[in-house]
Amino acid sequence: MNTNRTKSILWWVFSLIFMLSVAVYQRMTGPTYPARGSVEIENVKYKYKLLRSSNNDKDARVEIEVPDGITGFFKHKRYKSYDVWSVTDMQREGDVLVAYIPKQPAAGKVEYLITLVKNDKVYSLTADPVIIRFKGVVPDFVLVPHVIFMFLAMVFSIRAGIEAIRKGNRLFNQTQSTVIFLFIGGLILGPIVQKYAFDAYWTGWPLGHDLTDNKTIAAFIFWAIALFQVMKKRPKANIWVIIASIVMLAVYLIPHSVLGSEIDYTQMPNQ
Repeated sequence: MNTNRTKSILWWVFSLIFMLSVAVYQRMTGPTYPARGSVEIENVKYKYKLLRSSNNDKDARVEIEVPDGITGFFKHKRYKSYDVWSVTDMQREGDVLVAYIPKQPAAGKVEYLITLVKNDKVYSLTADPVIIRFKGVVPDFVLVPHVIFMFLAMVFSIRAGIEAIRKGNRLFNQTQSTVIFLFIGGLILGPIVQKYAFDAYWTGWPLGHDLTDNKTIAAFIFWAIALFQVMKKRPKANIWVIIASIVMLAVYLIPHSVLGSEIDYTQMPNQ
C-alpha cells in the first residue's frame, strides 16, 4: 500500500472518530438528554436518571431504584402554563418507585420534581424542576436515514476541511459529497422528521426560532458557497472549504434541540 493511500485512510479514520466524538458530545449536552445524578440517604447513594424527552403516544414513566422503607412523591405541572402543582405519591413496583408524567401534544412540555422520604426526612433529587418535552413518534424508515446522512455530512465535512488544509486533489469530490449529504439529511429528511415529531416541517427563521433548523440552513449555505468556489476553481476555494468545515463543526457543537419547538400554554385559550 502506497504512502498516500495509507495517509488517506488514516485521515478518514480520524474524521470518523472525530465525528462520533462530536455527536456524543452534542447528544449528551442537549436539553433532551436524561438528567443523571445521585441522592444520598443515610450515607447510601442512590443513582437516578430522569427523562427529558418522550414520545407522546403514552404517558412517560419515571422511576428510581430504592429499597423498601423509602417512599416518594411526584410534583408536576405543564411548562409555561398557569397550572398549579399536582402532587401524587409514587407507586412501588418491586425495587423501584414509579410515577407517570401525563402525555402532552407534540412539543408540549411538563416540569416535574421528585422527592424521596425516609424516617420523616425529605430528599429532593434535583434543586430545580426537570423539564420533559413530548414529541410525536418518528418512524425508523425516516429517522434512520436522516441520522445516517447527517453523520455522513459531518464525516465528509471534516475530511474536506483536512483536504483543503493539505491542498489535496480530491477537494471537489469531498465538498460535493458534503453538500449532497447535508441537503438530503438536513433539508429533505430533516423537515420530514420535524413534521412527525412536532407537526411542522420548518420552525426556524422566518417562521420560528428553532435553532436546529437555523443552524442546518446556515451550514448548508456556507457549504454551497464553498462548492461553488471549488467548482469555479477560485483562488480562495480552499479557504472557503475550511470556513465551511469550521461552521459545520460549530453547528454540531451546539447541543441538540436547544431552542427547539415548544408549546406556550399561557398563550392558548382556556388554559
